[in-house]
Amino acid sequence: MSIGTGQFCSTLLLVSACAACAPIAETAPPAGKADVIVDEASAEEEAGWKGIASADDLDRILRLDSAWEAALSEARAKGFGAAIEKEGALLDPAIAQPRGAPPPGSYRCRVVKIGSQGKGPAYTAYKPFFCYVEAEDDLLTIVKQTGSERPAGRLYPESDERMIFLGTLGLGDEAEPLPYGEDPERDMAGVMERVAPFRYRLVIPWPRQESKLDVFELVPATQ
Repeated sequence: MSIGTGQFCSTLLLVSACAACAPIAETAPPAGKADVIVDEASAEEEAGWKGIASADDLDRILRLDSAWEAALSEARAKGFGAAIEKEGALLDPAIAQPRGAPPPGSYRCRVVKIGSQGKGPAYTAYKPFFCYVEAEDDLLTIVKQTGSERPAGRLYPESDERMIFLGTLGLGDEAEPLPYGEDPERDMAGVMERVAPFRYRLVIPWPRQESKLDVFELVPATQ
């Protein structure tokens, strides 16, 4: 069957157009690449503090209940039951109230160390000191302002009742605290909760030395 001139030209144009399209199809980006980037960003956002905490600190926070149980049991067995009861809500593991984020401002703080990691006392309550909570972008920061050992770090939202603390222990005359993760031996991790009106606590489970549980009480310096 013969092909007319017009039909022949149309065929050539169609073949040329298809040939011109081929290189463009070969150099196009792989399908789904953009989706992978979006998924990674979403996963990082959803991870929150868990994407920042070290494996050791994540484990400490996940074992918070066992720290409470072991510390309080040891302290009561060694005769500190009355001292524990005197602290009331501060040392009640199940007392956390809604709105666990402390408002920015100055606080009178003190620490109670419970349980021991060796020969130390099973219960020690220290004198008050000052600490400060400040808003930094979308997060809160907290720092102990005085003393030779000064915890400092950020508070990450986890739920309405509690925030996660990731920080470091400042020592001596250091002007600025170390960034979290720079020295694992000085990293700290814990949970911030509200236990009563104008009364908060920062609980550090399984600290790296001395006790089984450190409980920092925070009360606004000016109510």
